[in-house]
Amino acid sequence: MIKIILSGCGGRMGAVVARLADEDAELQIIAGVDRRTDAVLPFPAFTDIAEYNGEADVIVDFSSPDALVALLSAAEARKIPLVLCTTGYSAPQLDRIRDYARKIPIFRSGNMSLGINLLAELVKRAASVLGSDFDVEIVERHHRRKLDAPSGTAIMLADAAGAAFDEKPDYVFDRSARREERPKAEIGISAVRGGTIVGEHTVIFAGNDEIIELRHSALSREVFAVGAVRAAKYMATVTQPGMYDMSDVLA
Repeated sequence: MIKIILSGCGGRMGAVVARLADEDAELQIIAGVDRRTDAVLPFPAFTDIAEYNGEADVIVDFSSPDALVALLSAAEARKIPLVLCTTGYSAPQLDRIRDYARKIPIFRSGNMSLGINLLAELVKRAASVLGSDFDVEIVERHHRRKLDAPSGTAIMLADAAGAAFDEKPDYVFDRSARREERPKAEIGISAVRGGTIVGEHTVIFAGNDEIIELRHSALSREVFAVGAVRAAKYMATVTQPGMYDMSDVLA
């Protein structure tokens, strides 16, 4: 039985992860962590992860970037693998995550969907084949309540495409102040926020007289929770410090 500490247990994604874990004989949510613990849950919940002193095999986080410091400290102190499903981290926070990965195993992905991670591999392949003859644009759409923009997934897809560029790509989020022709090394990233869109990502390869689009649509949040559960099962077996992602899980 894999014992999980679920950070963000009171949120929408936390609720889906908890349900999937309850349906899986290999998993048990042993404790939850959230800013609010007034919800009725089938496991003990705390406002601070340091308040829980019991055993655990892995920490799964679907909360917010604000929780990062406490999560890293708890994971290091207990030598527990950490699965970070949260997006919207700042550059200094990402540096902190990489620093801690020298001491503990940390899983992080811009998107927990298995389909999105396959899409990233396809984008990388397409960019390497099409080369500089095709411009790359990314459009991401999410619900009105999503706080960060662009999405972590959009950046992940841009990184996948940019890996095939001859020079470092320039990510452009707003062209309103620009009056110039589009440079070859540019990757445009546009964010749409509205309604209840779970998540849509389109990568556009625009060439001379032809356009190729690679697209992924999430129809429910369960696809992200399924990926998180698979990552938790994988990371519970990992003892070697380092940064891990969905490619390790899929392999």
